[in-house]
Amino acid sequence: MIEVVLGWPPSDLSPNARLHWAKLARAKKQYRQACHSVTKEQLKKYPKYNDLPEVLVLEMTFIPPDRRSYDRDNLVARMKSGIDGLSDALRINDKRFNTVISTMDHNYLGGFVKIRILKETPYGTESKRLSSKDEGIYRQRRES
Repeated sequence: MIEVVLGWPPSDLSPNARLHWAKLARAKKQYRQACHSVTKEQLKKYPKYNDLPEVLVLEMTFIPPDRRSYDRDNLVARMKSGIDGLSDALRINDKRFNTVISTMDHNYLGGFVKIRILKETPYGTESKRLSSKDEGIYRQRRES
C-alpha cells in the first residue's frame, strides 16, 4: 500500500468553472506538476513502489480547507490532473486504477487530499465462485 498527501485541487479545475481554455490548460499543467513533484518526494518512503500489481484501487479522502459544502463528484473531476501527476511519478498508466473510491472527512480542516493506492482483490474467481440460494432451482429448470 502506498499513501500520498496531495494539495487541495484548485477551483479553476472544477467542471462548473467556465474558464478560457488557455487559463484552464495552465491550471491543469500547474496542478499536475505540483502533484508530480510532491508524489516523487513522498515515494522515497517506498523503495519498492515499482513492483505494483497490474490492477489497483485508488482511494481518495478529501479533507476540505473550510466548512463549505463540496460536491464529491466535482472534487473527483478536479483531481484528474492530480491523478495524472501521481501516475507520472509512479511511472504507470492511470487506467490501472480499476476502482476509484472517494470519501469526505468533515471532522478535520486542512485543504488536502489523502491518497491510498491498494492492490485490488478480485470479486470472485472460478475456484471460489459465490453461489446463490436459487442456484438449485435454476439447475432443475435447465435439466427438465
